Amino acid sequence: MNRIALLSVSNKQGLLPLAKTLLEDHGFKLVSSGGTAKVLEENGLSVTRVADHTGAPEILGGRVKTLHPFVHGGILAKRNDSSHDLDLQQQGITHIDVVVVNLYPFRETISNPAVKWDEAIENIDIGGPAMIRAAAKNHSHVSILTRPDQYASFLEALEEGKGYPPEEMRRTLALEAFEHTASYDIAISKWISEQTNAKEAPWLQTVPHKQTLRYGENPHQLATWYGSKDKGWGSAKQIQGKELSTNNLLDLEAALCTVREFGYGSEGPKPSLKPAAVVIKHTNPCGVAIANSINRALKRALDADRISAFGGIVALNTPVNVETANELRSLFLECVVAPKYDPAAIKILATKENLRILELSPLDLDQSGRDNVRSILGGFVVQEQDDQSIDESQWKLATKKTPSSEELKDLSFAWSLVRHVRSNAIVVASAEQSLGIGAGQMNRIGSAKIALEAAGEKAKGAVLASDGFFPFGDTVQLAAEYGISAIIQPGGSIRDTDSIKACDELGIAMMFSNKRHFLH
Repeated sequence: MNRIALLSVSNKQGLLPLAKTLLEDHGFKLVSSGGTAKVLEENGLSVTRVADHTGAPEILGGRVKTLHPFVHGGILAKRNDSSHDLDLQQQGITHIDVVVVNLYPFRETISNPAVKWDEAIENIDIGGPAMIRAAAKNHSHVSILTRPDQYASFLEALEEGKGYPPEEMRRTLALEAFEHTASYDIAISKWISEQTNAKEAPWLQTVPHKQTLRYGENPHQLATWYGSKDKGWGSAKQIQGKELSTNNLLDLEAALCTVREFGYGSEGPKPSLKPAAVVIKHTNPCGVAIANSINRALKRALDADRISAFGGIVALNTPVNVETANELRSLFLECVVAPKYDPAAIKILATKENLRILELSPLDLDQSGRDNVRSILGGFVVQEQDDQSIDESQWKLATKKTPSSEELKDLSFAWSLVRHVRSNAIVVASAEQSLGIGAGQMNRIGSAKIALEAAGEKAKGAVLASDGFFPFGDTVQLAAEYGISAIIQPGGSIRDTDSIKACDELGIAMMFSNKRHFLH
């Protein structure tokens, strides 16, 4: 029995050479419908109309032609599957091996500003996308072509494979087919959205809807949470507390990104996992610390800035025990996120019924991927997370004085933290505890003043990290006044010599990281 190629195309470019080669060189039986069948017949090619193939007429003015088991059964049936073979035999259905479909010209139709609503709607293809998706799903057995520029390479592969293109090509064609239907659906939803003045941005219509939030950053702003329910924050288990707000989610994201610098696990401390605690206010860390236990890490993080911690968000990277829960209960906090909670700890935290408690497993977190998506008007920007491991081998000593082993340890801690602080960012730290953080100022010396003033007397002998280079020597001068002993910054300024000279004169060690960490 001849293999079947089903052809139903709006764009007839390249159709005749493709159909002629399939029919005459490879022995395919051609099945087609509507205008495609007419073109083939007018050019002397033997073709079976879909209505004759299915035994069912086209109805509803052509709206229903290919939506039939003889079509979709033939496309979706697996080969060498006894149950599928039996179904086809009982129903008299034959396999379809090649599907050539492109869709009604919806984009071309709506390109006319004067297009009528009914005309546009009539150019929404139904049967075409169904056949494309069916063939793409069954690409292990079926080839799906959706664009004329695919025809030549497909015929070449068909010739080389003696009538059977390689699996790798079928898989690539399937991907392009799904991309084809996805972009088609987006074009439709975008146009309808524009016509109906929908409030939802068209590009968001392709993202799963999680929930409508109480409001946005402020009560007068509407807000909606989009995202997968089985990865990232969508998979987090909220154990207790009020509904999450927009600001909660943004702060939780900042807290989690920061605490993951030190590992994140649900089985308790491991050799590669340092218990760490992060306190966030308005997406910036105000207290960060690591220790030999999670309760000690939390206490140190809070002690870094207890005033700012009021009403904050806390992220912990190991399970929460009773002692840690008691420390959390003693504070006014908005949210706590951790990989796991001891049952006894949950009972303690339940006494703070408004406190939002979230449990987010490392596995669900890892499945969220490394893409960072930021919205802009009418679209979005996708970039990689700034989460690469610190490579101290890339650091370069810029000064005469060399940091001690303890200073290097603190420089590494401060450098891990500074990339989670809004630029311009300055971090002062000692003994793997933040002492002062300056964020979001329009000049670097402004951020340095905030961080150093917050650290106060504790800055003496501490280290300082800067997310960007020093354009002048003023930050070094200020750091020296507070007793900073070592600095890490990216380097790369045309005036690096100014800050190096200042460090040498003031007895401060300085390392260049050769990597910038701006966060906007």
